[in-house]
Amino acid sequence: MFPAITYPSSLLITDQRQVLVKRDPSELDAKRCEKLVAAFIQRRRPPPHIRNEVDLAFRMLDQSVEIFEVRRHWRDESKVLEHAIAKATYNKSKRNWRVFWQRADLKWHGYKPNPKVDSIEDFLALVQKDEYGCFFG
Repeated sequence: MFPAITYPSSLLITDQRQVLVKRDPSELDAKRCEKLVAAFIQRRRPPPHIRNEVDLAFRMLDQSVEIFEVRRHWRDESKVLEHAIAKATYNKSKRNWRVFWQRADLKWHGYKPNPKVDSIEDFLALVQKDEYGCFFG
């Protein structure tokens, strides 16, 4: 059995949910967003017996929410790799969220089937549905 994954010190573990938070939107909105995304991650996480090998996490940076997979490096188990899954960035002036996915070039690209959503709930529903296999494959 693998030893437990050691997360970077900037990754907070709260109630079995991984969250990295640096706030910019209003504190109340950020807390609400954090709660919704944490609940989404909790529902999508793999079974407890394999979480030492692969897990889901998210981070909030400024006005963006990024969902990513955390797994061990295949050669050096002391290292942790992150694989981006989805990203949403809030546009204050337009009051919507821009949706992104990461392609093989490791750059974020607008999610063309639905590039903007009205709420974080809509973003999470879009990622959950993953109609075109862009987020979870």
